[in-house]
Amino acid sequence: MAPGNGSFVTAFILVGLTDQLDLQVPLFFLFLLMYMVTLIGNLSLIILIGINSHLHTPMYFFLFNLSFTDLCYSSVFTPKMLIDFLSKENIISYMGCMTQFYFFCFFVVSECYVLTSMAYDRYVAICKPLLYNAAMSPKVCSSLMLASYLMAFSGAMAHTGCMLRLTFCDANTINHYFCDIHPLLQLSCTSTYVTELVVFIMACINIIVPSLTIFVSYGLILSSILHIKSMEGRSRAFSTCSSHIIAVSLFFGSGAFVYLKSSSSGSMDEGKISSVFYTNVVPMMNPLVYSLRNKDVKSALRKTLRRRKY
Repeated sequence: MAPGNGSFVTAFILVGLTDQLDLQVPLFFLFLLMYMVTLIGNLSLIILIGINSHLHTPMYFFLFNLSFTDLCYSSVFTPKMLIDFLSKENIISYMGCMTQFYFFCFFVVSECYVLTSMAYDRYVAICKPLLYNAAMSPKVCSSLMLASYLMAFSGAMAHTGCMLRLTFCDANTINHYFCDIHPLLQLSCTSTYVTELVVFIMACINIIVPSLTIFVSYGLILSSILHIKSMEGRSRAFSTCSSHIIAVSLFFGSGAFVYLKSSSSGSMDEGKISSVFYTNVVPMMNPLVYSLRNKDVKSALRKTLRRRKY
């Protein structure tokens, strides 16, 4: 497939996380370890939820989708990143770059809405327990996930469509370890005003709206928890929500820092460091946070391991 209209660049050079040669091998092993933990952790959660019928509840249905999204999301750029650590020429084709960019947008927006659905699930479970079965029926859960993926599809199409309209002339060195929005905008030799406007509007929709929904949900949850007289009940409710709050804060905090600013402001190196949090750290941390702090998951894991012994 040929490059987009008016684009003269057929390939890009990725600068990577750092250009210091002595750090390339240590970083390769560090990110390889992180990627292995991400793959094993998320695949384990997917299999565990799939084979244990008592985990077939709305909460774990959303967690299943979160693990699937994290697994795909980290696989969009981490294998290429690992190869580039050991390569002298970190080249990615124009269409390879646009494909990577599309799937990056798709899975990052999916994660925003999966996390929002999880917050809504916890809100109904704690604040409206008598309505939980009706409010979180299989049909409602499936509809929420379908809406999440439709929002991701429309967001990815909007971003990629705008990027394909830009012209890239001579400059083809991307100051990043993957094809991200702001580094690509800096290379365009035509006006990026419309694209930056679309990026900002989509960031507002896909970062601010979900994060506000999540924090309003948790504000109502906190208010409800404080009215629980039993200390055991309060402790259980806090334990259920705390892992989700940690994951949400890391993901939305680092994402907002990178995308809610213009492509020319700040240091691109700061952007790369922040990107590591939501592209590598969050997908790795999610299965650890949700499994190590979750009695149901730990119990299911013990039962599964015992079954395999016999």
